[in-house]
Amino acid sequence: MSEKVRVRFAPSPTGPLHMGGVRTALYNYLFAKHNGGDFLIRIEDTDQTRYVPGAEQYILDSLKWVGLTADEGPENPGDCGPYRQSERKDFYKKYAQQLIDSGWGYYAFDTPEELDEVRNRAKEMKMPNWQYNSITRSAMKNSLTLSEDEVKQRLANGDPYVVRLKAPRNEELRLHDLIRGWVVVNTSNIDDKVLFKGDGMPTYHLANVVDDHAMRITHVIRGEEWLPSAPTHVLLYRALGWEDSMPSFAHLPLILKPDGNGKLSKRDGDRLGFPVFPLEWTDPESGEVSSGYRQKGYFPEAFINMLAFLGWNPGTEKELYTIDELIADFTLERVGKAGAKFDADKTKWFNQQYLRAKSNQELAELVKPYLDKKGYSASQSFLETFCGLQKERATFIEEMVDESFYFEAPKELDSDTVAKKWKPDTAAIIEQLKVILLNIADFNEDHIEMEFKKFLDSNGYGFGKVMPGFRLLVTGKGMGPSMSAICALIGKDEVISRIESGLKKLR
Repeated sequence: MSEKVRVRFAPSPTGPLHMGGVRTALYNYLFAKHNGGDFLIRIEDTDQTRYVPGAEQYILDSLKWVGLTADEGPENPGDCGPYRQSERKDFYKKYAQQLIDSGWGYYAFDTPEELDEVRNRAKEMKMPNWQYNSITRSAMKNSLTLSEDEVKQRLANGDPYVVRLKAPRNEELRLHDLIRGWVVVNTSNIDDKVLFKGDGMPTYHLANVVDDHAMRITHVIRGEEWLPSAPTHVLLYRALGWEDSMPSFAHLPLILKPDGNGKLSKRDGDRLGFPVFPLEWTDPESGEVSSGYRQKGYFPEAFINMLAFLGWNPGTEKELYTIDELIADFTLERVGKAGAKFDADKTKWFNQQYLRAKSNQELAELVKPYLDKKGYSASQSFLETFCGLQKERATFIEEMVDESFYFEAPKELDSDTVAKKWKPDTAAIIEQLKVILLNIADFNEDHIEMEFKKFLDSNGYGFGKVMPGFRLLVTGKGMGPSMSAICALIGKDEVISRIESGLKKLR
């Protein structure tokens, strides 16, 4: 690519950022970095009626959590700012006027009530999808049907108006999408979109195209839901004389529900018990709280790795990627057209893999806040060994501290294990084992393991005859990590104390 790649993620602060939005930001970021380009963030807040307080900060915080740092944006402006469309308000009017002057735009004075009346009449005539377009505009109240003097008078009177795009009639418009190939649309199917409102605010369509041009955006990578708008944007580039510098388009596949039936929504997450937002979100109006991946205990790098595979495939068996590896391997050619099914279990698997890959030292620091909540404390070396035993059994950090027996003697003994495994001769066998344990001078994992095996062999006991009772008394559980490792960690005195206390309970 000869010119420098510049892409943008342009969310609207009309609510929390859906995981699909994070994926769009991720693909833009990966594409930019793979090609040595720039990743911009632009807040598209022209629709002030749908603006939700706190949503913009939530979006920025979400991107920060997953590590998608913008080269330019509201928090680190470059030479193309401002990066909020509401702060660029005065920038758009001249382009709306340019479209009118060139014949690509026109004033429309139809009131909302008049438009509703036309739509209702169309419905009655079995035409439910009425559009303001190249055919119907001739019957509407606009600068194409009114005299020049009346248009001037209406503008002078301050009559409400919008500026609409004058879409050509019956032309074949061809758009090459980097993911979907050629998209062909007849312009008679494109409605005359509102571009500019009488209150001085542009609509999404005009602001989007003008800002992409002003910010030198080379590639527009966005969700599939914007594909129907692309022909309008292509016409705007032509109308404004920017066809030669029009960006390339790539429309990403939808993220589908787990059953593949329709687009993933917040309701699916609520219903099936998984988050669809990166961070927890509290609705400022209703107070309703929606769960977030961060608060559920997911690592940001696991979340990003999972999102990368919702639509992109490296063409190999490799699934675990660092962000640098994703940057190295990511191309739009390997993004599919078909929707990608979200898999909550696979998402947990990614988190599990990242947890297991962390060092015991890292994990020791991460578990401390959870242990503090439970009132447990331990030395750094104890915690590191504990994390080594627990990390293969956990998906989230919080789960690692579910086993309280590492930090205190069990208050109860597992009733199923007592019923099934505690036999009439078990107490006597454990008393014998206690003597062996007491006589181990260097009470470490290897020595405990060795002496336990010797004890079994010399007495002709099977593993299943001794281990369940031994584990039950020391941990209160029927299953768990290596008993030799557990005993070495909690120490000889504690092991003996728990055996004696447990034997008393079961006599």
